[in-house]
Amino acid sequence: MSRAGALHTWRNDRWVKPFFRQYRTVLACALVLGLAAFLFAGALMFTSGYLISGAASIPETILVLNIPLILVRIFGFGKPILHYLERLQSHDWVLRMTSGLRAALYRSLEKDALFFRATHRTGDILGLLAEDIGHIQNLYLRTVFPTAIAWLLYVVLVAAAGFFSAFLALALVLGLGVVVFVVPLVSVLVNGARRLRYKQLRAELYAELTDNVLGVSDWVFAQRGDEYLQRYRDSERAMKRIALSQDRFDRRRDVVVQAVFALVAVLLLVWAGATFGGGDTGTANWIAAVVLGFFPLIEAFSPLSSAAVDAFAYTDSVARLNALPYLAEDEPAAEPCVPKDPLVLCVDRVHYRYPGTDRDVLEGLSLKVAPGEKVAILGRSGAGKSTLATLLRGDIEPNQGSVTLGGAPTCQLHDGAPRYFGVIQQRTYLFNMTLLENLRLAREQASEEQVWEVLEKVGLREMARRLPAGLHTMVDEAGMRFSGGERHRIALARVLLQEVPVVILDEPTVGLDPLTERALLETVFEALEGKTVIMITHHLAGVSLMDRVVFVEDGRVEMDGSPDELARTSERYRSLMAFDRGIELEG
Repeated sequence: MSRAGALHTWRNDRWVKPFFRQYRTVLACALVLGLAAFLFAGALMFTSGYLISGAASIPETILVLNIPLILVRIFGFGKPILHYLERLQSHDWVLRMTSGLRAALYRSLEKDALFFRATHRTGDILGLLAEDIGHIQNLYLRTVFPTAIAWLLYVVLVAAAGFFSAFLALALVLGLGVVVFVVPLVSVLVNGARRLRYKQLRAELYAELTDNVLGVSDWVFAQRGDEYLQRYRDSERAMKRIALSQDRFDRRRDVVVQAVFALVAVLLLVWAGATFGGGDTGTANWIAAVVLGFFPLIEAFSPLSSAAVDAFAYTDSVARLNALPYLAEDEPAAEPCVPKDPLVLCVDRVHYRYPGTDRDVLEGLSLKVAPGEKVAILGRSGAGKSTLATLLRGDIEPNQGSVTLGGAPTCQLHDGAPRYFGVIQQRTYLFNMTLLENLRLAREQASEEQVWEVLEKVGLREMARRLPAGLHTMVDEAGMRFSGGERHRIALARVLLQEVPVVILDEPTVGLDPLTERALLETVFEALEGKTVIMITHHLAGVSLMDRVVFVEDGRVEMDGSPDELARTSERYRSLMAFDRGIELEG
């Protein structure tokens, strides 16, 4: 990302900057405490230098050192207390920000989960949830706070120096200005692109590693594991080269910064000597105090260059977040629509095009499904069947036209959609929890008796009884202890527990043998008797059990009618039936 792109990202940011306003009181308090902690550190060394120098000069009366002794105690106790309070406030602020940021991110992912899943790899999703939020957290702790405190301290020091000497103030403006402005700018110009490239390589490696772990069996079966490892090592070496380049520049930069601090210390020594050096032993105390009082303040200015580079490197994390819609917690939720009886499912002249594409997946498609009707929607891959199913559920909104249930737009049902729609997808995912917990995902309050009843309906009661701990048996990761047919029946049990009027079957028999497929479909339609059923499928198995068959091609409805009617009147439908049966016979 270019520097112009980075400036554009920060200027139009909707995710990070709002937290400055939202928690401005806590932020201001943290900055004031941080500034006070450094001032106390400088004052401690200032009074300590005066005290040591004064004690070494053997004053005529020890009473001269009483006030410096008291101030040393005050600043000595005050510095760690202020530093602790500053850390307490700043981390409280950062934790509030991180919590709000994560909540907004989860709300955004939940709202557009299907689109996000379709446009991002698993590694990208994990990177957003883990890496980017962590980077934004570090942005505040390692960039915003150190930079703001250093700038405030710079202003305070220049103003204090101007009170004593215009020459000293000008010298500090120029000397410390090199550390505060020039060196960070050079660091961004030289190391910013490297840091950003390193972070991008790491994010790509994160996504690629996740992708390859998920598909590790294919690498092994293809006997190309060594090739994958070599690609991984090449990426690691590229990251290492960038890291070494960054480290070399950082070491040279730190030498320059330390040299500037040394020159400023010498300048203060010369100015103090010229101002207080009158031969009087008491004036030597002030010289030591002024010079020693500067050294603790170096700690405030040292992180500025690294902070500036980090801020540039965080830009891609901010850009990825800003690519998502930001949903504030206090943003008023749209009032959900409530369908009215009869629950007619109506698709009226719908057009839909996925963002970033130039082709309509659906072009003026219309369809009406009466309550309790069973409709099979067929079509080849890419015809728009799954997109139609997604529109029916209300997960996405059509670009033109409308999709309604009982007169209510399905995209405006919001959190109420699970009360009306149940879904059995191509791949039923079972979580690494007990079988009972997996089933209760549909209805948390379901009793064990109700669970046993639905298991009886889907033909899994005996299987569940044979499990080591019955319903309380832990399901292996992704449910691999169950066959494909059993996982689909578990999904059906979830839908039955959900007690919804409309059920969408999205390719429910993919990967099943013909006998298992036929048995599963018979169980499904028997269990779903009386409900509206929409079955998305690519072949004609089970269509004889449906009331209607709708054939979708190129985003439009090409055929629509009962199985018997189409078998009598449509040559194309008869050809499809013959072709489908031929494939089954060969299988």
